Amino acid sequence: MAEYITYPTSNILPPNQEPFSIFYIHPSDTNISQTVSVKFNGTCFDDWKRSMLIMLSTKNKLKFVDDSIDIPNVDTPEYKAWERCNNLVISWLHTNLDNTIKKSVLFFTTASEIWRDLEDRFGQSSMTQVYSLDKNLADTFQQGSMNVSEFYTLMKTLWDELHDANPMPYCTCNKCTCGLTQKIHIREQEHKLIQFMMKLNDTFSTIRGNLLMTQPLSKLSQAYRIFST
Repeated sequence: MAEYITYPTSNILPPNQEPFSIFYIHPSDTNISQTVSVKFNGTCFDDWKRSMLIMLSTKNKLKFVDDSIDIPNVDTPEYKAWERCNNLVISWLHTNLDNTIKKSVLFFTTASEIWRDLEDRFGQSSMTQVYSLDKNLADTFQQGSMNVSEFYTLMKTLWDELHDANPMPYCTCNKCTCGLTQKIHIREQEHKLIQFMMKLNDTFSTIRGNLLMTQPLSKLSQAYRIFST
């Protein structure tokens, strides 16, 4: 008669050793290093936030910043696991903040407190700021004496500042099947391309007409290369 070997089921593992548990810490996770490309220094908060959310999602630690996990009772095995994970997420946040901002959140005891504080301070933009940036973009009427590279850089700087002050919405539930985020991104890029082309000097009218006839429209970066050659 064949002898079957039984293995322990996952539900008897300690919470910090169960790979599917939010309390699980992979050995590589404790190697603290900068995990996003640029440390947050007070500007472009939404870009930094998006990068951090992606990183936290891959580590299965989003719940430690979005207040969707309750702190376990201190006399349960889960509390030690929560405490360790919470401190790990705090260390990730500290590592991805510049020194000045890090000092301002140094004494918060939970990762969610740090996240809320950053949201409150940097996640809100005033309509006055949005109005001013939109007006600057509208006032940039023509390329004039600037070459294409200088003009594109000016336009892109204004676009980036406006995006930071009033970012486009994107799906955060990770359950979207309609591709709405990608569709919004494409529409935004098409709008920027039209803005860029309509403000170029008339010497580019032939190239502009040819690009407008293409379907789908060229990417903004491709159009820039065409105009700058």
